[in-house]
Amino acid sequence: MKKHLKNNVHWVGKVDWELRKFHGDDYSTHKGSTYNSYLIQEEKTVLVDTVWMPFANEFVENLKSEIDLNSIDYIVINHGEVDHSGALPELMKHIPNTPIYCSANAVKSLKGQYHQDWNLNVVKTGDTLDVGNNKQIIFVEMPMLHWPDSMASFLTGDNILFSNDAFGQHYATEMLYNDLVDQCELFSEALKYYANILTPFSAILKKKLEEVIALNLPIEIIATSHGVIWRDNPMQIVEKYAKWCDNYQENQITIIYDTMWNGTKTLAEKIAEGISLEDKDVTVKIFNLAKCDNNDLISEVFKSKTVLIGSPTVGNSVLHPVAGFIHFMKELKFKNKKASGFGCYGWSGEGTKVINDMLKNAGFEIIGEGFKHQWNPDEEAKQKAVDFGKEIAKA
Repeated sequence: MKKHLKNNVHWVGKVDWELRKFHGDDYSTHKGSTYNSYLIQEEKTVLVDTVWMPFANEFVENLKSEIDLNSIDYIVINHGEVDHSGALPELMKHIPNTPIYCSANAVKSLKGQYHQDWNLNVVKTGDTLDVGNNKQIIFVEMPMLHWPDSMASFLTGDNILFSNDAFGQHYATEMLYNDLVDQCELFSEALKYYANILTPFSAILKKKLEEVIALNLPIEIIATSHGVIWRDNPMQIVEKYAKWCDNYQENQITIIYDTMWNGTKTLAEKIAEGISLEDKDVTVKIFNLAKCDNNDLISEVFKSKTVLIGSPTVGNSVLHPVAGFIHFMKELKFKNKKASGFGCYGWSGEGTKVINDMLKNAGFEIIGEGFKHQWNPDEEAKQKAVDFGKEIAKA
């Protein structure tokens, strides 16, 4: 269970190969996840974070097989969310008076979730905790990355940044380190994690990255709370975050639609054809919303410079999965992206305007009035859809 990280630091977490949904049903985890907890054994023994509550008993029993729980001098909780702090109630039954170090907001979240009177000690950016052998833990508050209570902890001497949710991925692996796993999978999951969880806080993250860099910490390892540990060129993920938090986009146009009788699907394909005819360098991707994973689609939206959303008109509005997906995009507060709506209709035809109004409300720059067609597209309508695609490419 205990895996060596560096010198007197070990990983003592849990690999969850079966996890497929996270944050309730809100985040898909096709490749599982890990809950990373770390044990520092210098003159003082420090536990950094725990694991998710379903694995609390297993975590504590495994920890007991490695060390005397009473030898734990301090516990650091970088973030109070239950996937990190969930094993605390079980652990604290054995060592109820052990000091817990966390942010001021984490005191609120820990008390609010567990209703326990633990020995909670508030730390802020720059505060230190001596662990012996001339080593210290330096605390760095990271509010809204992604909770108000989040922070990171840096172990001097070993130069390990315990970054909690920052720089992580929902990615199950026994390999532990970034250089030992499939790089395409790793960066795909890292981008998906950022796009779906951290995008709303990009402006805050940009300032926080600048603050962390200004601390001039000699970071040799970034030990995250989910997924792999970055030991091979760990700053590469920091560099990725610096790009991702700066209104990120690639040369991509993404078309997402739902359809009733395939009319809107036909428009989507013809619009894509027009885009490709006008701009042979742009990447065009089409997704049927009903047949795709929303979180994977958000990764595509994150990479896109323009997003087209299609739906037939239903009940003077749009299909509810389309409305829900646009609401999801609104929650993520995307910046510097263009969008437009399209769709077929039989009678009233309001759907395209409803989409554009929703997209504008979600922060997208709207291109024109969108494109709509009554009834099933004939050859003339298909050509108009191609022409609309060309106009989108020009925009």
